[in-house]
Amino acid sequence: QVQLVESGGGLVQAGGSLRLSCAASGRTFTIYTMAWFRQAPGKEREFVAGIGIRRSGDSPYYADSVKGRFTISRDNAKNTVYLQMNSLKPEDTAVYYCAADPKNVLGGSRWHDPAFYIYWGQGTQVTVSS
Repeated sequence: QVQLVESGGGLVQAGGSLRLSCAASGRTFTIYTMAWFRQAPGKEREFVAGIGIRRSGDSPYYADSVKGRFTISRDNAKNTVYLQMNSLKPEDTAVYYCAADPKNVLGGSRWHDPAFYIYWGQGTQVTVSS
């Protein structure tokens, strides 16, 4: 089993920045893909960014809505993935979830589908005020 714990959420004004962290524990050596999703009230959970953690050459994936503003990164020594969020907009308000899976999800066609990730954190709230 793998446990994921998110941190770093909060309230920020539009145009501001936040950095989310996702610390993995347990059988972390089984993880291949880690990703961030978000879910706003009344909406479906949507993919934000993903990264492979086994190979250094894997390119990260981003949702079109966050490209150029968000950056996903990893620290394998700490079993932690980060999401740096800049130029935040009110529409970025949501609960942000960390997800992980033993498969190379980003190498397939369903990398955006939450059903393809088996491990989930509890989520951290991000609120962007206008």
